[in-house]
Amino acid sequence: MDFRQLRYFVAVAEELNFSRAAERLNISQPPLSIQIKAMEEELGTVLLTRTRHSVALTQAGKLLLDHARTALQGLDRAGDLVRRAGRGEAGLIRMGFVGSVPMLDLFSYLLAGFNQRYPNVRIDLHNMSTSRQIAALAMGEIDVGFIRPSQQCRPGPALRVHTVWTDRLRVFLPARHKLASSAGPIAIRELKDQDFVAIDAGSGCGVLDFTTAACGAAGFLPRVVQETHDLRTVLWLVAAGLGISLLPECYDRAGVANVVSRPLLAPLSESHISMVTRVTDDCLLLQRFVDHALGFSDASRPAQPALPAAPRRKVLAVT
Repeated sequence: MDFRQLRYFVAVAEELNFSRAAERLNISQPPLSIQIKAMEEELGTVLLTRTRHSVALTQAGKLLLDHARTALQGLDRAGDLVRRAGRGEAGLIRMGFVGSVPMLDLFSYLLAGFNQRYPNVRIDLHNMSTSRQIAALAMGEIDVGFIRPSQQCRPGPALRVHTVWTDRLRVFLPARHKLASSAGPIAIRELKDQDFVAIDAGSGCGVLDFTTAACGAAGFLPRVVQETHDLRTVLWLVAAGLGISLLPECYDRAGVANVVSRPLLAPLSESHISMVTRVTDDCLLLQRFVDHALGFSDASRPAQPALPAAPRRKVLAVT
């Protein structure tokens, strides 16, 4: 059997009249009768009982009708999805992001807005360091990345980089620290003799590079007494009084008790989030996402973006 025969059979089964079914299918009756007969011969059973004045489904015909409808609906859905994919309106986007990105409100606005506009697109989210994302893009493991590149980061000519969001480093201190009561910004030179809690150098996270650069510009290197692989763990260690840390301002929303943050006064305190794709990737769907994301960048976002309605169905998978 093929899908054409299934459509013929469903038309006859629903009309229970060969003439009306042929008219509905815009074909003549003899070819319709021939195809139904061919189906019965292939299946080895009668699907329709025919008399001079009536047509009725057999038990086998009723069973086939249910499955035929399901198969045809699936085929129609598949065809629609493929056509949408051809227009860049359906498919899969594999996205990497550094751990601080979900703390930015605009990232939620971006994903919710894209999901609302393109509900047939699935987005797989992968939490990766900046260096890991660059490698994953080069190997074709992800399609787009949101990285926090340090000044030393060089993505290379094979990658297209768009700066989308900018933030600044802040000083995160234990609540009982003597500098925690400062009302204004803390100058970087005041941190020269402080113990630092930092992200592990082997983690590929750019925050350590920002910290080192900011301190280096002030004439000293941070005295790191504790390292960890996760930036939220950095905050917990700061809360425990093991040291201070320099982190992007979005971590002020992490909600870790016994930690306070203060603005940092330093010449190299600015950092940014960049969106990265492969130069050679000409996928229409990906380009739609890039264009959508650029509409939420610092350069073009509305003053007070409104969060779109909740997505109609779940399309995000985080690994």
